[in-house]
Amino acid sequence: MKEGVFEIRDDFYLNGRPFKIISGAIHYFRVVPEYWRDRLEKLKAMGANTVETYVPWNMHEPKRGKFVFEGMLDIQKFIQLAGELGLYVIVRPSPYICAEWEFGGLPAWLLKEDGMRLRGCYEPFLEAIRAYYKVLFPVLIPLQITHGGPVIMMQVENEYGYYGDDTAYMETMKQIMLDNGVQVPLVTSDGPMDESLSCGRLPGVLPTGNFGSKTEERFDVLRRYTDGGPLMCTEFWVGWFDHWGNGGHMRGNLEESTKDLDKMLELGHVNIYMFEGGTNFGFMNGSNYYDELTPDVTSYDYDAVLTEAGDFTPKYEKYREVIGKYTLLPQVKFSTDIRKKDYGTLKVQEKVSLFRVLADLSAPVKNPFPMPMEKLDQSYGYILYRTSLQREQNLEKIRLWGANDRANIFVDEKPVVTLYDRQLLTEAQVKVDFESGAVMDILMENMGRVNFGPRMESQRKGIEGCVQLNGHMHYNWEMYTLPLDNLDALDFSRGYEEGTPGFYRFTFEAEETGDTFLDFAGWGKGCAFLNGFNLGRFWEIGPQKRLYIPAPLLKKGTNEIILFETDGKTVPEISLRAEPDVG
Repeated sequence: MKEGVFEIRDDFYLNGRPFKIISGAIHYFRVVPEYWRDRLEKLKAMGANTVETYVPWNMHEPKRGKFVFEGMLDIQKFIQLAGELGLYVIVRPSPYICAEWEFGGLPAWLLKEDGMRLRGCYEPFLEAIRAYYKVLFPVLIPLQITHGGPVIMMQVENEYGYYGDDTAYMETMKQIMLDNGVQVPLVTSDGPMDESLSCGRLPGVLPTGNFGSKTEERFDVLRRYTDGGPLMCTEFWVGWFDHWGNGGHMRGNLEESTKDLDKMLELGHVNIYMFEGGTNFGFMNGSNYYDELTPDVTSYDYDAVLTEAGDFTPKYEKYREVIGKYTLLPQVKFSTDIRKKDYGTLKVQEKVSLFRVLADLSAPVKNPFPMPMEKLDQSYGYILYRTSLQREQNLEKIRLWGANDRANIFVDEKPVVTLYDRQLLTEAQVKVDFESGAVMDILMENMGRVNFGPRMESQRKGIEGCVQLNGHMHYNWEMYTLPLDNLDALDFSRGYEEGTPGFYRFTFEAEETGDTFLDFAGWGKGCAFLNGFNLGRFWEIGPQKRLYIPAPLLKKGTNEIILFETDGKTVPEISLRAEPDVG
């Protein structure tokens, strides 16, 4: 692309000519890079001229001062590829992205500092943002249209009107972006309500709306804040996300959303959220918390225009017909050969209990008080708290204070009780007899930090307060951090006990690689790894029943799968199927 100018006046203008934004959301960090071209080609073939993406701070700076821009995080490559295909790009580099992503994209290491305040004029938070932006923006700045790149707009913060009303913070965020060389127009995006738009708007920045229905009504509200500028839905929600235990895969209303898309393009501009949702690989799913904790599943299918695996849906054809009313539909040749494979049933080949390999995976930290993950420089995964029961005569009551999110409790390696969310602070009644000196273990799981609302500031994981046994606080703990990023240290010969957390190893041969889906029927709760790559979580309560495995994660020859299961619910096998089971 050549150097150009993108402007916001009464409408959007590209090099002086009116430009209708027809965009779709693809999160590069939720799709393996080998499939970026395929997804972008399909977006272009639908008639879109733009792709939109968030930028996850927690992935790009996993440890403070350590930055990653390779592989699935090579945002420069993703944006350049979009440009090669003739697509423009909207980048949303806000430190906070929501996106049903772990902690809304904020890095968990922020919570190591006592008193940390988020998304407001709190200097330690702003210092961290400035340091991050000094590294991020040199990657983005050359990709702006003013430099001959495809980036035409960026966003200041994200849905801030839902969160707070610190206008000085928003002004600061805007100025940090400008100081780092942003030249393209800036937008905000908020819920289409007067209060949200009022709290989240900024002078000189175009407000846009996020919504999934009632286009005319929403645009009428938005119009009051645009000062005669264009109307845009920056997140046209065409589906929704699933959380564990929600009873079935969420689906949108295709007939209604098709009408809404038509009206949006008639009256203004659109970014379809999501064009393809992709996958919350690893421990990157977020959670919501209203009356209870609702962690999102590994799949971010979202009932999007393309499935999690990139397949066409009826929504694609309907939307393409609508878009064809407003622009010439291009002929696009899809260049990526994607096949699905059924690799059959795999038997457990080796297994070992967590308690047998604990010392291989983690070195204990001793403290009178239990400490949360963040204080131990851990962000994700599990943490095990171990102690000796010297003075207790038996165990009748257990209560965990300041704990998140799920606890499997054992005495002498025998399961006692599993506590989740609000149960952690409710006194659990148990009956356990033991000899003096018995070992008590509490395996805590970070189920995904809350990504929306005031609870974000109370998302330390593990145990931050105390453990109350039979009414008294119990002291002196050993803490084993278990991010599970070192499974090559597993020694499967160390022994196995039924009913305890454990690791299970499978192998299979692949003469050719293809997309496949791991069926975990019969297994309880845990996470899965393929050739060392964390595929994500599984849980018998559904609605997700199979984990998506893109072919590029496989290799020709021998492949290894390791399951970590926490609840002692296992069967002797798993299977790799050619189709998902989305419920």
